[in-house]
Amino acid sequence: MTSAPDTAPRATTAPLLVAAAGGTPAHPPVWFMRQAGRSLPEYRDVRRDVPMLTACFTPDLVCEITMQPVRRHGVDAAILFSDIVVPLVAAGIDVDIVPGTGPVVAAPVRTSQAVAGLPGLAPEQLAPVAEAVRLLRAELGETPLIGFAGAPFTLASYLIEGGPSRHHERTKALMYSDPDTWHALLGALAGITRTFLEVQIAAGVSAVQLFDSWAGALSERDYREFVLPHSSAVLAAVEGVPRIHFGVGTGEFLPAMREAGADVVGVDWRVPLDEAVRRLTVPGRPAPVVQGNLDPAVLFADFDVVEREVRRVVAEGRAAGGHIVNLGHGVLPDTDPTLLTRVVDLVHSLAP
Repeated sequence: MTSAPDTAPRATTAPLLVAAAGGTPAHPPVWFMRQAGRSLPEYRDVRRDVPMLTACFTPDLVCEITMQPVRRHGVDAAILFSDIVVPLVAAGIDVDIVPGTGPVVAAPVRTSQAVAGLPGLAPEQLAPVAEAVRLLRAELGETPLIGFAGAPFTLASYLIEGGPSRHHERTKALMYSDPDTWHALLGALAGITRTFLEVQIAAGVSAVQLFDSWAGALSERDYREFVLPHSSAVLAAVEGVPRIHFGVGTGEFLPAMREAGADVVGVDWRVPLDEAVRRLTVPGRPAPVVQGNLDPAVLFADFDVVEREVRRVVAEGRAAGGHIVNLGHGVLPDTDPTLLTRVVDLVHSLAP
């Protein structure tokens, strides 16, 4: 039996939502990408002998894992525990997550015939995800829940390569040599991603983040031609909640990522936030809102170094119209979780 949909209004005083709207929150909001994961001993306990995809489709387990960093760290948002391939699996595409490797695709998609044979995704195929969101809304109270999806380019790179890739050579080869097939593939993936996000929004998430993990492998020219239209199609379908758009190594085309329709642009650690704001600023438009961007590796240094870097990131973020404190990528597995809690406490003590 499933719970009734969450029809309560979203909290508007939550610091993360205030910052995302370009307002001044009570304190700087902070959460961490991959905050629910291997850095937490309680996560390792509940995931023991449970395959990743099984966990992602088990509502009670998704709820528990998503809540763990909120309970432990006091972060200003939860992010739905999931994986970027979940909507592909729900649609019926044969993808597995192999420990130590990552997503592995049984039949890589490299031809127009393979693209034409891709299944669509119906909302009812995501019933476990929707139920997990409803459970979380009941647990979280006023703490925002961020929905999650992989962007079409990153999903395409896994489908084409057959798994993780360092150079994305097959992906780029298809992109350059057969643009019609390329755009058909990304159009199909944009549709799947839109459905994945729409289901989460209908169930009660307070914001969404679109991850484009591999977009940094492209030039700005190629991003604009081959990726931007499809990311825009996804973000344009998101209504009623803030949209965060994040990519790794995308400093050279941050303005294009904002043009895709994001309300908040995630910045990795390679570009200082004040410089990112300068690049993102458009005359006549509101000041950009940014998210980031502490280097995850800094968390392995002594705390005096961590404190210095956190203060720097918060200070640089004041150049923006709003700033959500985060890492420049995900929490590394061997990070000391007590340090993350100290970072949250430090951020909350600073002026926004």
